Amino acid sequence: MPPIKIPRRRRGSASPFFSRVYALVRRIPRGRLASYGAIARALGDPRAARTVGWALRACPDDVPWHRVVNAQGKISWRPTGGYQLQRAQGVRFTRGGRIDLEQFGWRAL
Repeated sequence: MPPIKIPRRRRGSASPFFSRVYALVRRIPRGRLASYGAIARALGDPRAARTVGWALRACPDDVPWHRVVNAQGKISWRPTGGYQLQRAQGVRFTRGGRIDLEQFGWRAL
């Protein structure tokens, strides 16, 4: 797999970090997941997990936000769902609503 190239800051962009989050999340393959913290670390800002969450809360429709979970392996709830999207991609949940990141985690990060 080729190395991950994330766009750097652009002048005039209202939210360069958000754009970089979106670019990386779009690369997560179907049936794989990453945590907010893993995304933040991959972008070179390990303390920005909450900012990744804010970015995904406001993301465009073409960003697969449902492929990013919290550190406990749980999806953040949205009125539009998310569980159904993950199940449709083959992701399995425990009875407690958790996802096994060892099994379904995206290893490219």
